[in-house]
Order: sequence, then structure tokens, then C-alpha cells
Amino acid sequence: MSPTWWVQLLCVLGGGAVGGVLRHLATEWIDRRGGGAFPWGTLGVNASGAFAAGCLLAALEAAPAHARLLWLCLGIGLLGSYTTVSALALQTLLLARGGARARAAAYLLASLGAGLATVAGGYWLVAG
Repeated sequence: MSPTWWVQLLCVLGGGAVGGVLRHLATEWIDRRGGGAFPWGTLGVNASGAFAAGCLLAALEAAPAHARLLWLCLGIGLLGSYTTVSALALQTLLLARGGARARAAAYLLASLGAGLATVAGGYWLVAG
């Protein structure tokens, strides 16, 4: 039996709340130790989140259908809130594993380019 939509939403919500708090704590902790000249905290969070997403995907790939709630809570909620680079890295890996290496590279470049362009555009729009 498939969990109802509200149970799925609660899984994402709960995981997201925990992931956001973990991101803040981990980033602050790493940044205090790494100085302020380089965003070590963000790099550490993004790398650890991508690693965790890969581990979770491998662990749940052969899991029964009811493990979808674990994916919603941990993969979408927790890791999605902890870091968005985990989703970027995971989608790139899935494309490459599916034999679409050129599409994976294009997706990666497009994501990075779009991210940089839109953050600059948003800043320009507001700051003038």
C-alpha cells in the first residue's frame, strides 16, 4: 500500500527541518576551524551531502517499495535541505550511469552556469 500524500509530505518536512539545522551547525563548525578566506563550511557540507546521497541511493536501490518513505525523508527532505549539490551530483551520476555521459556533462555545466547566472541576475536586480 502506498503511503498517503500527507504522510509523504510529513516525511519531507521532517527531514527538511533536520537537514536545515544540520547544514547551519556543520557550516558554522567548519568555518570556525577553517578561517574566513574560503567557504570551507559550504564546501564540506556540499561534499558530505553528495557522498551521503550516493550512499543512500546505493542502500535503497534494491529496497522494497515501502522504502520510498526513507528516500522522501532522508534523500529529498534531509539531504535536500542540507545541501542542494547532493541533488545535482545525484542527477549527474544517474545520467552517467544510464549511459548518457554527454547529457550528464551538459546537465552539470548547464546547472553550474544557470546557478551562477541567476544568482548574479538576482543580485543585480535587487542591488542595482
